[in-house]
Amino acid sequence: MTFQYVKNFWNDAEAGKLTGMDRLVYRSNKLGSDQNITNTGGGNTSSKLTERDPLTGQEAEVLWVKGSGGDLRTSGRENFSSLYQGKLMGLQQSYAGQKIKGLKSQAEDDMVAAYNHCTFNLNPRAPSIDTPLHSFIPAKFVDHMHPNAIIAIAASARCKELTQEIFGGEMEYVEWMRPGFELGLAMQEICRRNPKATAIMMGQHGFISWANDDKECYLITLDFIERAAQFIEKKYAEKGGDAKAFGGQKYKTLAGRDEVFAAILPWLRGLVSQQKRLIATVQSDEKILRFVNSHDAPRLAELGTSCPDHFLRTKIKPLYVPWDSQTEDVAALKEKISSGLVQYRKDYAAYYEKNKAASSPAMRDPNPTVILIPGLGMIAWGKDKSESRVTAEFYNCAVEVMRGAEAIDRYVALPQREAFDIEYWLLEEAKLRRMPPEKELARQVVVVIGAGSGIGKETAHRLVREGAQIVCVDINEAAAQGTAKEITEKYGAGIGVAGTGISNCGPAIGLSCDITNRASIRKMLDQIALAYGGFDSICVTAGIFVPSDVTGHIPDDKWETTFKINVTGSYLVADEAAKTWKEQNLRGNLILTTSANAVVAKKGSLAYDTSKAAANHLVRELAIELAPLVRVNGVAPATVVQGSSMFPRDRVIGSLVKYNIPYKDDEPVESLVKKLAQFYADRTLTKSPITPADQAEAYFLLVSQRLSKTTGQIITVDGGLHEACLR
Repeated sequence: MTFQYVKNFWNDAEAGKLTGMDRLVYRSNKLGSDQNITNTGGGNTSSKLTERDPLTGQEAEVLWVKGSGGDLRTSGRENFSSLYQGKLMGLQQSYAGQKIKGLKSQAEDDMVAAYNHCTFNLNPRAPSIDTPLHSFIPAKFVDHMHPNAIIAIAASARCKELTQEIFGGEMEYVEWMRPGFELGLAMQEICRRNPKATAIMMGQHGFISWANDDKECYLITLDFIERAAQFIEKKYAEKGGDAKAFGGQKYKTLAGRDEVFAAILPWLRGLVSQQKRLIATVQSDEKILRFVNSHDAPRLAELGTSCPDHFLRTKIKPLYVPWDSQTEDVAALKEKISSGLVQYRKDYAAYYEKNKAASSPAMRDPNPTVILIPGLGMIAWGKDKSESRVTAEFYNCAVEVMRGAEAIDRYVALPQREAFDIEYWLLEEAKLRRMPPEKELARQVVVVIGAGSGIGKETAHRLVREGAQIVCVDINEAAAQGTAKEITEKYGAGIGVAGTGISNCGPAIGLSCDITNRASIRKMLDQIALAYGGFDSICVTAGIFVPSDVTGHIPDDKWETTFKINVTGSYLVADEAAKTWKEQNLRGNLILTTSANAVVAKKGSLAYDTSKAAANHLVRELAIELAPLVRVNGVAPATVVQGSSMFPRDRVIGSLVKYNIPYKDDEPVESLVKKLAQFYADRTLTKSPITPADQAEAYFLLVSQRLSKTTGQIITVDGGLHEACLR
């Protein structure tokens, strides 16, 4: 088979080396690798395999099916549930009996709990609510996908007729039903009536396909999607293609989009983060602009999305802001966003009140997760960068569904009542409650200036472990990007795939900045707004030590450089960041790096020590200036040699000579550093070398809420340097 709109990743040589469950993982990964086949986290696959029962030793038919959560592209064996197929089929009698006794919805929920009693080999993976769909279809291999092309048909007013027109009797149709037992029984009946069918169109949802050979199942899935896409694109071209999409263009695209986004994003982040902080992903490419700039965008946006997978991320509808960039300024845009948010929250509360039941969970955050602005594009929000990227991906899918449905017929959204029953389903609520608690710095964006090496690099690694999104900043851009790359490779980009462009970054990003240049600082902060929507805390670990010349004198230019970096740079960062903090109106933290040398007068570091004394007082002054919105504190290390860019080999040797510590000319730098670090350690009360990790712990404490009432203070991390004890 050849395909134009989907990718065939199946490789007979690869698959031939696999058996059983491993082939299911292989098939799933290949399907999940093409977003034209299914969205991130969406869809599920299954195989009915013969396994040996661990209790009886007898052979048993076992359904392996992708469990609750996870993503097909990255799923491994651990992401699949295993259940006795015979026991699952036996639940049909129990379900029928429970429906007679009480409400159908309660019987549906009871069946989900019953799946645990069908578990094979104590597999801990929670079964998906789609389990009956896979179990009750009489085929060994089943794929349930959410391709845009298929959903466009499923979300059209004439879905049933179009399914017959495009696929004939090969694909049957079932009207919208909430995923679960009843839908599985309906599919079982369809298969009984039409044994030649190999797929079912699921109204408003997606489709399911099957075969008794796994490769055949994979290719059938691709073939149905390909045929749907071909049909849509032919009709789309006949109606005028991109030029006539969504009723044609109404608004013009603004050339300086990034400047406007940078100006409004922190302010907007503050507005939508009143309950919980959110992280942004910005999209302003041609596809999303084709939609938001169109005549039909307001109508279609108001209808909301159709597929349950879509609106669980994007909410019942986005916020559409009717702003004309050609005739209105940024102040007008802010006014329209503000009034739009007020109305959106009212609409969401009304939607909740109209549809809630006595058992419904409490109303969730009423703020939109998707905001559409003509001329600019889309802003998507989530609890972290990964989630906001996926939210953006899902609304892109929704737009493609609308495009396809409008090309072949008329787009219809899922009725609000049905949408509410999915969004506030008690089983969905239970799934949310099963998720691990958020980490201590979750939803926080922390900027680490000086992250290319030493204390800054260690601090970046320390804070990301607690859930923060990290902006690694350094005057050496390659070093900053190197730290960001280390973090992303270690902690992953999350679900979905980070794309190109600053807004499609992962949990960390590397930027360059000269903190002695106000324009450079502003550019860096604006880039952060484009990447994450704003920031919460800044740790300034950048600094410089300029030794005296051979006569012991500090030249004027070196004195000036020392103060520009160690004092003025921190002030400029604070002054520019304050503008953003005020716009955002969310509490934040600023942590500066001073030094134990700030209170210890000694020979040989006049400029450095004096600059750090000034930095100490800068902490106190800024704490007053930025209160109550921002807490300002300092970390005062003693000499940290390990990993510090301020201790190149020649300075280490110079210090060894100064303190009469023996060394060899060809001695490795690591050995030299260790000797010098131990010398400094021996001068302290704890007798232990001070490392970047020791300093990073102090930054973490000050960024977190553990010292939430501490501001204007200096935390000393010097191993107990008694000379630094204040008198």
